[in-house]
Amino acid sequence: MWIYEKKLERPIRIDRPDLRMAKFLITQYGGPDGELSAALRYLNQRYTMPDKRAQALLTDIGTEELGHLEMIATMVYNLVKDATPEQMKLAGLGAQFAEHNHALFYTDANGNPWTASYIQAKGDPITDLVEDIAAEEKARSTYQNLIQLTDDQGLIDTLKFLREREVVHSQRFREALYLVRADQNKLVNQQENQQSREIFQDTSFTPTEILE
Repeated sequence: MWIYEKKLERPIRIDRPDLRMAKFLITQYGGPDGELSAALRYLNQRYTMPDKRAQALLTDIGTEELGHLEMIATMVYNLVKDATPEQMKLAGLGAQFAEHNHALFYTDANGNPWTASYIQAKGDPITDLVEDIAAEEKARSTYQNLIQLTDDQGLIDTLKFLREREVVHSQRFREALYLVRADQNKLVNQQENQQSREIFQDTSFTPTEILE
């Protein structure tokens, strides 16, 4: 169950409208490495994650990504909300206006709609956590690229905050991966020890056969 708090995770300040920047920023709304992809990926993967600590982490980070999605939506909306149709057209957002007016829609910077093929769930904890680490690093680099595309200091401050949260998430997933690998290694060792005990307790084996 989620409890919605009527405030953004971090206040947002935008110094001026910027349609060009809105077109770039929308990729973190509905692009392959955006916040929607991240939230759905993590909240889905937790069901087949065997480690309870990793499950809790996926829930926590997936929930935070929903908050980041709200921040991206707020920024994009405020960057375009007062634009005229002609201004939208000149900024390369004519198709967006034709389809959605000033409404938000889940696309990347090129206008490609979001698709479930952006995310993955293999059911293998190591595979999924490695993908999660990669996803956070790709999001971090995307935010770094976006920072270099604007001189709006208010926008830059928010993008830097989001970039740093991706770094934290990557670190937390690395910690979870270490724990899951340690648990799997422990299980393998236990299985090997059990097999060894069974061999030595089996009187049908001769000493020579045991050593072979």
